[in-house]
Amino acid sequence: MRSQRRHADLRDPGIVVQLLLESAVGMLHSVQARAIVVAADALPEGTPVPEDTIVVVRREGDERLAEGLGVPPERRLEVPSVELDRLGQIKLAALIAASRRMLDLKDRAIFLSGPFGGLIDTMVVMHLGSECELIRAADQPGIDEHVKRAVFQRVLDLALHLGAYGREGRSIGALMVVGDTSEVQERSEQMILNPFQGYEAKKRNVMDPLMTETIREYSQLDGAILIRGSGVIESAGTRILAAAKHPLEAGLGARHAAAAGITGATKAIALTVSSTDGTVRVWRAGRMVASLEPGPRD
Repeated sequence: MRSQRRHADLRDPGIVVQLLLESAVGMLHSVQARAIVVAADALPEGTPVPEDTIVVVRREGDERLAEGLGVPPERRLEVPSVELDRLGQIKLAALIAASRRMLDLKDRAIFLSGPFGGLIDTMVVMHLGSECELIRAADQPGIDEHVKRAVFQRVLDLALHLGAYGREGRSIGALMVVGDTSEVQERSEQMILNPFQGYEAKKRNVMDPLMTETIREYSQLDGAILIRGSGVIESAGTRILAAAKHPLEAGLGARHAAAAGITGATKAIALTVSSTDGTVRVWRAGRMVASLEPGPRD
């Protein structure tokens, strides 16, 4: 009877959430982790949130959920709202938390995840220094020294959306290069008339919501979109001339080679969207430092 009752309890998602939270708290102290990281919408309403928890907000209403859970604003981590698998959610949260310095590369963190929009069912212990090379690549400045964190997150959001939903129902590939723009331009050339030329800087900034559809439209052009670290878009339809210095993984094509080449020759960060499966890859110092696969499309 006791075994049957325990089995029945473990089939209750609420019990699983409670057990995972309790295990995470114990693991936090055992491995000397800095924080527990969990999405607001992955916890049942009214669930007590342990101390040292970073709560991820990613969809409309998540701020209200986090507030209801008693999580202060400085412990809330905003990430792009794009459907990812469990590991993708964890990698995205780690990437953004490190870029915002809510976690440091020397830290361990405990990530709780589940199906996107569902309750937690998975726990992962991660040492960020072995996973997030993006934030401190060799011979590179910190990401926030030449690219505003908000700009990086915005461009990542745009890339993830393109990967997940494509454009007008079609899968598309894209390349966006952010930061160190003057050096990037020295190693590139225009393939077409630059559609952003002649516009005021404030009217071509990626942080302006009015630019969202424009960026998505021009992402379909051959070549790259070049973006300053401040968010101002310099050009679209730009051919990257720098060649990759390291061999690429099998199956990666010209767009990825361009991303590897330009980040190897400059201090820029590049984001590629695969036209085949929508995978978003982040490149720095000539290498891929993050790969995020979108969930299945409707």
